[in-house]
Amino acid sequence: MEGGRTEAQTGAASRPEESEAMTLTDAPSERRPLTPDQRSSFLAAFLGWSMDAFDYFLVVLVYADIAKEFHVSLTTLAFLTTATLVMRPVGAFIFGLWADRSGRRIPLIVDVSFYSVVGFLCAFAPNYTVLLVLRVLYGIGMGGEWGLGAALAMEKIPPARRGFYSGVLQEGYSVGYLVASVAYLVVHSVLGLSWRWLFALSIIPAFISLMIRARVRESEVWEGARERRAASSTSVRQIFANATIWRRFIFLIFLMTAFNWMSHGTQDIYPTFLKEGIGLTPGTATWIVIGYNIGAILGGTAVGAMSERFGRRRMIVICALLGLPVIPLFAYSTTVGMLVLGSFLMQVLVQGAWGVIPAHLTELSPDEIRGFYPGVTYQLGNCLAAFNLPIQQALAKSHGYPFALAVTIGPVLVAVAVLSALGSEARGVHFGSRESSALPAGTRAGPNP
Repeated sequence: MEGGRTEAQTGAASRPEESEAMTLTDAPSERRPLTPDQRSSFLAAFLGWSMDAFDYFLVVLVYADIAKEFHVSLTTLAFLTTATLVMRPVGAFIFGLWADRSGRRIPLIVDVSFYSVVGFLCAFAPNYTVLLVLRVLYGIGMGGEWGLGAALAMEKIPPARRGFYSGVLQEGYSVGYLVASVAYLVVHSVLGLSWRWLFALSIIPAFISLMIRARVRESEVWEGARERRAASSTSVRQIFANATIWRRFIFLIFLMTAFNWMSHGTQDIYPTFLKEGIGLTPGTATWIVIGYNIGAILGGTAVGAMSERFGRRRMIVICALLGLPVIPLFAYSTTVGMLVLGSFLMQVLVQGAWGVIPAHLTELSPDEIRGFYPGVTYQLGNCLAAFNLPIQQALAKSHGYPFALAVTIGPVLVAVAVLSALGSEARGVHFGSRESSALPAGTRAGPNP
């Protein structure tokens, strides 16, 4: 799967029955606007991922307020995020298998509906236990969103434009965090309302995402993969019996563990650090959060686009290594100006590396299991990184917030750089072709998007 294209593969990619998606990858057409279906698929994935982050970071922004209302410690309350992250692989597994068996579209609609309702119900939780159960259920829904949304979007985007759209798609997460920060600023600081209103409002963007997703057509890549699997009578179990598929699966789990630790390690505790560690007002702290999320959006979009020219792994390594000298400014600054600069630069680099991931993971995933493969590797990595916030909170209590940030971020930036350098990439691979298939070379190919 990782080798060069054979004559048979080249011939399959140039058949007269090419789809519209294949036509859009020809050199003169790479500059054409996306088709309505491609735009809807991408926008739905973007909004779904933004909604995920919006609801998740609501907890990060208000968990001190929730702890006071429910009379639990910050360390105990921080377990809410751990519970959500731990359950993500369950959702990725369930919805991923369903998507590879039945298509991307319906599982995504069910998934968005499920986590939208659960997120809304968090507004009415009477105590910590009920809220914990709801966040566990939300984690299941959240786990299904990223892999399926990214697979559907990347399968429809022309190969030569994946890098840019990958960066934009991944920064839907930062957009969700940004919108959550603005909502917190308005609801909490301006209107003086409780944290419950924030969860109640989460139903609005979820409903918009659901309406757009209902208009999206099924992935032609998945339809072709289904035909090839049926023609060869190959099961998912047989595909995973391939040693190369398994080795890459395990490697990507380690890579995503490092990536998720890098992301959550620089984001989750930072609002609390600004308010409890530095002593800033909630309003000032929220403005800093808004500022570094703008940096994240700029970084992810720019680096994602650059990865199309310079390579996926190379851009990840550069971003991770450049993050190391930013740590003192990010963790040890005490003035508002330096905190703004340090957090902005850190998120440009951290989310810059992340901007490559939707394209990178889906390109490394075989057509026949692309609903399952990227989502489960991503979410298992998230699961292994799920104890980041409680660990940072415990370290902050004993050694201070700057130490907690620095000692957890530095090693993981090195890990991201090393693992990425050791891995492989499949930049520009044509989904639906033999080179992106896990089936034997002699298997009859379906339509070639």
